[in-house]
Amino acid sequence: MSDRTFIDTNILLYSRDASEPEKQAIAESVLRKHWESRTGRISIQVLNEYFVNVTRKLKPGLAAAEAWEDVESLMVWNPVALDSALLTKGYLILQRYPLSWWDALIVAAADMADCTRILSEDLSSKQEYNGIRVVNPFAERRRVKKGR
Repeated sequence: MSDRTFIDTNILLYSRDASEPEKQAIAESVLRKHWESRTGRISIQVLNEYFVNVTRKLKPGLAAAEAWEDVESLMVWNPVALDSALLTKGYLILQRYPLSWWDALIVAAADMADCTRILSEDLSSKQEYNGIRVVNPFAERRRVKKGR
């Protein structure tokens, strides 16, 4: 695999969510695959969302120190900065597609990172934004199971 793939926050969260063992296993596999192939991309927005949600909303959540260790390890993916260029690109995407502001920023970050795919449970699977295809790895898994 050589295509860059943008990893949305929910994938990171499921990798730490013991209350969803099937999704946790899929998320861990996805992250491992993109870590080993060095094709995973994220943004500062994703890291912010991850830290808040894994420490405050996930039950049981992580302690802040443990969540910060995750954030620090993900910094090697060179996250796309939340800056004026990203905001401008996000606004242009918002004008073109019926997305929330936060999702437009995800698409903008994926575009700026030269990604061909976004892995997300939140965005519409198989939809394309600026030539970037959304894939829901959890839906893909369910489809494979049903086909057996």
